[in-house]
Amino acid sequence: LNMLNQVSKRACRVVPTLSVLNHRQSNLTHHFPIQYPVHSLCPTFRKLSSDSGSKLVSSCPKCGGHLNNIRDGASSPRFVKCSQCCYFFVCDIDINSRDVRVESNFPEQEPTESTPTPKEIFSYLNEYVIGQEYPKKVLSVGIYNHYKRLEVNLSQKNRNETMISGVPTLDKTNVLMLGPTGTGKTLLAQTIARCLQVPMTICDCTSLTQAGYVGEDVESIIAKLLIASEFNLEKCQRGIVFLDEVDKISMATKEVHMRDVSGEGVQQALLKLLEGTLVTIPERLVPSRKLRSEPIQVDTTNILFIASGAFSGIEKIIRNRKVKKSLGFGSVPNSSDSSGESNRSPTHLDVEKQLKVNDKYLRDVEAEDLISYGIIPEFIGRMPITVPLLALDRDALVTILTKPKNSIIAQYKYLFSLDGCDLIFTDDSLEAIADLAIKRQTGARGLRSILENVLMDTMYLVPGSDIISVTVTRETIENSSKPLYKRRTDLQKTAVNY
Repeated sequence: LNMLNQVSKRACRVVPTLSVLNHRQSNLTHHFPIQYPVHSLCPTFRKLSSDSGSKLVSSCPKCGGHLNNIRDGASSPRFVKCSQCCYFFVCDIDINSRDVRVESNFPEQEPTESTPTPKEIFSYLNEYVIGQEYPKKVLSVGIYNHYKRLEVNLSQKNRNETMISGVPTLDKTNVLMLGPTGTGKTLLAQTIARCLQVPMTICDCTSLTQAGYVGEDVESIIAKLLIASEFNLEKCQRGIVFLDEVDKISMATKEVHMRDVSGEGVQQALLKLLEGTLVTIPERLVPSRKLRSEPIQVDTTNILFIASGAFSGIEKIIRNRKVKKSLGFGSVPNSSDSSGESNRSPTHLDVEKQLKVNDKYLRDVEAEDLISYGIIPEFIGRMPITVPLLALDRDALVTILTKPKNSIIAQYKYLFSLDGCDLIFTDDSLEAIADLAIKRQTGARGLRSILENVLMDTMYLVPGSDIISVTVTRETIENSSKPLYKRRTDLQKTAVNY
C-alpha cells in the first residue's frame, strides 16, 4: 500500500506539468518510463474531426492495442495508456457530451491497396531502366512474393495459427545481384523504392564495421529502415533493405595477419540480420528524443534483403574454374589471353568483345566463385537467388540517353532551354558517346561525365549571349571540336538580305 501511494503521489506531480504542455502543443504524445496503476477500461472513445463527421476510436493509434484509463484526480485533461506498447496519450474530455478526443502524432493507417502483380512491377521498371530483362523479372517476382508472404504471415500471427491449419509459414527469399559498374543495380533499387507501398532503405556497406570499432554497426541498417517507416514499428518489420556495394565487405587475403573488422566481421554480423532476429536499436541511432526512453526491438524475420555489388575480377575466377590450362605438346592456347598481347590501344570494338566474353562467364557464376572472391559460405547460403547483370552494348546506351522519362539528354535540353537555347544531338553523336563509354568501361555512369566534358565550354558561353541553338555532331565527341552555334544576329542578317 505504501508503494502504491508513493506511485500515485508521483503521478499527481507529473500530471499538472503535462497539462501545461498540452495547452502549448495540441498534437502531443508522451511516453513515460514510470509504470502507473491501471484502472478500469475506458469507454468508447470518439475522435473529433474538423472537416468530416466523428470517428469511433477504441484502440491505440500506434499499434492497435486496447487503451486503458488512468485516474489522475483531475477531470480534464485525462491520460490513457496502451496495454501493448505502453504509450501514453492525452485525451480532451467534454463532461456534458462524454466525447473524448485522442490526440496523437502517429498517422492513421491507410487502407491497403491491391497488391501489384509481377507484370505491373516489370512494366514500371521498364519506364526507367533500359535492358536487364532477367534481373527485372527476378525482382518483380521477388517483391510480389514478399507481399504475399506478409499477408500470410501476418494473418497467421493475428489468428495464432500454426502448422496444424495446413498453411505453413512462408520464409523470405533474399536476392544477390552482381555485375560490372554502370549496369543499373542502384537504379533498380531507387526505382523500386518509388513504386512500393512498403518502406525501403538503401544502405552503403562500405561504411559498416564490426561492433566496437570506428564506423557504423549493422544495427544502423535497421535504424535507417525505422526512420524511413516514420518510426512505425509494424511498417518497419515488413520493409525492404537494399545493401549496396556488398562486394566491399569481402574477406581480406589470408596472408595479412590482422583482424578484418570491415570484411569478414561485417559479414558475420549480418548473418542473423538476414535470417531473422530481434535487433535492439541503440538510443544514439534514434534521432527522435521521444523514442529514447527505452530501447526499440525490431524483428527482421519478414524484412526482405536485396544485396548488390560489382564484384570486379570475378570473371577471372569463373574462367579459371571452367577453362583448364595445359602445357606441352597438344595444348590449346587460350584465345582470351592471346587477345591482349598486342601493344596497340584497344578500340571500343575490342572492349565490347571482351565485355561479351565476361558476360558469358558471369552467367555461370556459382557459390564457390563467390567464396573464392571473399564471401563467406554462411552469407551466400542466406542469399538463395543470384542474379547477374550483363554489360550494356551500344544500342542500350543510346536508348538510355534518349528513351527513359528522366533521360540524360532530356535533362540537358531542359537546362539549355532555361537560357533560351535549343540543344540538338545528331544520331552519329549519340553513337559516338556510347562508343566512348564502352571504351572507358564505365557503363551508363560514364555518359554524364562525357556530356559534361563536351558541353562545358558551351554552358559557359550560352548564358547572356545571343546563341539560340547548339548542335552537337560526331566530330564534337571524337575530335573535341566546337559544336555548331546558331546566333540571333545571323537570323537578323538573313531577314535583312531577304
